[in-house]
Amino acid sequence: MLILANVRERWSSFLGAFVAVLVGVALITTTLVLYDSARPRTQPRYAGTAALALPQQAHDVDGSPEDRIPWSKAEAAPLAAGLGRVPGVGHVVTDRSFYAQAVVGGEPVTDEGALESGHGYDSTLMGPYGLVAGRAPRTDGEVVVGRDLRVVVGSELTVNLTQGRREFAVVGLVDGPGYYFTEALAARQQPGVRAIGLVAAQGADTGALVSAAEKVLGDRGDVVSGDGRAELQPQYIAHKRFLGVQLISAMALLSLFTTVFVVASMLVLATGMRRREIGLLRTIGAAPQQVRRMILGEAAVVGLLGSLAGCVVGVAAAPVLRNILDGLDVTPPDLRVTVAAWPLLTGCAVGVGVSVIGAWTAGRKAARVAPVEALLDSRAANQGMGRGRWTAGLVVLGAGALLAVGTATTSADDRVNMAILATMTLIVAAALLTPAFIGPVGRFLTAPFQRGGSAAPVLIRAELVANPRRAASLAAPVIAAVGFAVLLSGMVETMRVAYPAGEALKVAGQTIVTPDGTPGNTDEVVAANPVGKAALPTRAFVTEDRTVLDVLGSRDQRWNKPGEAVLGKHTASDLGVKQGERVPVRFADGATVTLRVTRVLPDDPARGDFVVARDLVRAHDPAALTDDIFVPGDAKASGAIPGTALHDAAEYALADYETDARLTDSLAMMLIVIAVGYSVIAVANSMATAAHARRRDREVMRSAGGTDRQLLLTAIGETVLIVLIGAALGILVTLPPLAGMASGLAQANSATVGLQLDTGTLATAVLGTLVAAVLAGAAVTARTLRPSRRAAP
Repeated sequence: MLILANVRERWSSFLGAFVAVLVGVALITTTLVLYDSARPRTQPRYAGTAALALPQQAHDVDGSPEDRIPWSKAEAAPLAAGLGRVPGVGHVVTDRSFYAQAVVGGEPVTDEGALESGHGYDSTLMGPYGLVAGRAPRTDGEVVVGRDLRVVVGSELTVNLTQGRREFAVVGLVDGPGYYFTEALAARQQPGVRAIGLVAAQGADTGALVSAAEKVLGDRGDVVSGDGRAELQPQYIAHKRFLGVQLISAMALLSLFTTVFVVASMLVLATGMRRREIGLLRTIGAAPQQVRRMILGEAAVVGLLGSLAGCVVGVAAAPVLRNILDGLDVTPPDLRVTVAAWPLLTGCAVGVGVSVIGAWTAGRKAARVAPVEALLDSRAANQGMGRGRWTAGLVVLGAGALLAVGTATTSADDRVNMAILATMTLIVAAALLTPAFIGPVGRFLTAPFQRGGSAAPVLIRAELVANPRRAASLAAPVIAAVGFAVLLSGMVETMRVAYPAGEALKVAGQTIVTPDGTPGNTDEVVAANPVGKAALPTRAFVTEDRTVLDVLGSRDQRWNKPGEAVLGKHTASDLGVKQGERVPVRFADGATVTLRVTRVLPDDPARGDFVVARDLVRAHDPAALTDDIFVPGDAKASGAIPGTALHDAAEYALADYETDARLTDSLAMMLIVIAVGYSVIAVANSMATAAHARRRDREVMRSAGGTDRQLLLTAIGETVLIVLIGAALGILVTLPPLAGMASGLAQANSATVGLQLDTGTLATAVLGTLVAAVLAGAAVTARTLRPSRRAAP
């Protein structure tokens, strides 16, 4: 009850922490709600199945589950027959998906899912897509299409397949997307079988059906039903979901770090302001353990109240964030916001936990307050730094320096994460070490103004020197706000310079043939450009340990040799094979080919990590599409085939980067808004809390002759100085990670890349925190001065 009474009576002191917890939990709850909502859902075309039979699952080199290993036609046929004899099964559908895209008016029809839009007609039995006109295809020259194409039965339709354009007679329309061909044509386009659909007979028991199907399948695969059918996702939906989850995860982690950092700083500040009060409690007999429990209990109550309010705000904000992500095109089309219990419970646990952990250090210090300190100023014990803080600050600083160095040497996939981690570590180090030099820096910056005869510089200087810990607590959210703004915007600017420059150097003098409105280049496009690199990618599997591989088929005469494979050193090491050895590889059609490793070369992304003859890939993966074609300068490139575009080196590099840059820029901006916005709120709260706690100091200064205007200007001057010091530290902690990132990009792209800063974002972050701090501090200071004016004679 005492704890609740303290919170109620001192609500103004806890208001800043309450708002910080509320905002932090709201951000975390919103991201977790969307993360939970982004779970894969069963695709509509599988809605009519009771279960799906899937092949064995492969794994990546690190053991993570990956693609399913397709059955061959010979393996799938007896399995389908056995599954057809399971009681309760009405239909068994051998499901195949491959590239198909209509060409109308000489241009490919826009279709995000074109890579997997082609199917055998029997696949219509698995979903709600029934015939609305016409009949099923009977010959390989006939097709049934979705009525959204707005074609009529009996018309001719040009359809782009892997081999190129082909004319088909439209013999039927279905109420849904896709292109449905004869089963014979589908089997030629995609010989391997990745799924067998089981459609239940009317009145069948799904549980019994699944159990019987599992016995038929044995160890040759898995049977999934219910939500498990969501494992089969079109590639474009899986890619969007991956991007969305990555963005949501980044937002959640940044929100968590900022919440911990800001709330801890504010609770330390609020507790430090109560040192005299705690001394009084010790004078009347309060034991150290009682003081500690009081501090932790108050933090838990404030954290719980802030968390409950934050959960409500977070749930309300989830649809808004979903709409923003929709605008960035990083959400699957089936994303619906659903609120489960675990995001709310997690948000509350984080809010309360962060509050209690943040108050733990303050509680330990408060428990050591002696009774005599009731007679002292609350700031008396806030001078200097203890040994523990020095040790922690230096250790964290060393860790941050090592991470900054690692940013330059790590792989391209981990460089951004390493830079963010290094900056987070250095921000913590700066916050811990700020009390050591904020006093000397304050003396240095105020020295030029002391000769003017004004008392304000002297008071500001004395306050920073006498109370460095309070000033450090006020500077902490500024360090975080400016640090993240500079880091994220600087990373975008550095990549904007590095990637196009490096890519342009790699393809200088070449003409690049790229897909335009299609997911890849067909064989027709490759035949029109017979000279130059035309990599044909596929997914294959090492049969001995079921490891998935990214295999490239090459027409380069150095690697285009039947029965041979060229490996990168990293891949060879992961697979445990050496030059001259043989490795069995299972391809997309389910056939296994034993290849001899003729060379193991240094890793080269342009060449590929596992390179084989192009004809070998085409023979075993008829559905594969070719990557960009690089035509040398002495040959003529052709862009005459619909769905292709030609670029020179500079255009290609810029277009290739811009594809990802739009998403990268949006991601960086969202993270900057979260980090800076939250930190600005924390800055305003901190300044308001400090200003309110120092009202007695102003009464003393006013009684000594200070005018309200002088006191207000002094408060503003101190606030400006603290914000500028925090902003400078925020910039400094980001320079090592950004420099390391620039160095790593320069080496990776063989281009000159310097450290890049976005001055506009930097200025906005500094001015935003400065304005928020000044307004909050000035408003509270002015309010505390009003009673003094009324009391004056």
